[in-house]
Amino acid sequence: MNTPRLLTIAAVSAGLAFGAIAYGHGNKEKEESISNSDVPAAVQKAADAQAKGGKIVRWEKEGANYEAVVEKNGKQWGMEFNANGKLVSKHDESKEHKEKGEKY
Repeated sequence: MNTPRLLTIAAVSAGLAFGAIAYGHGNKEKEESISNSDVPAAVQKAADAQAKGGKIVRWEKEGANYEAVVEKNGKQWGMEFNANGKLVSKHDESKEHKEKGEKY
C-alpha cells in the first residue's frame, strides 16, 4: 500500500472509532425527576406490583420510559417501565450512583 492511502484509511478508521464512542456517551438518556401525577396509571400500577411492599420514593423520566425508585429493606432499586407499564429493567440504585460518582 502506498503511504497516502494508508494514512487515509487510518484517519477514517480513527474517525469512525471516536464517533462511535461519542455517540455511545451522548445517547444515554438524561433522568428528569417528575411527580407522581405525571406518571401514567398503567405504569403506577405495574410499579406498585413490582415493589411488593416497598415504598416508591421518587419517579424519574428517562426518554420515553419511567423509573420508579423503590425503597425496600433498606435498599433502593430502580425499576424502569415503558409507557404501557411493562418492566424494562431493574437495578440497584446505589451502584448507579457510585458509577456516576455521586454520594449515596
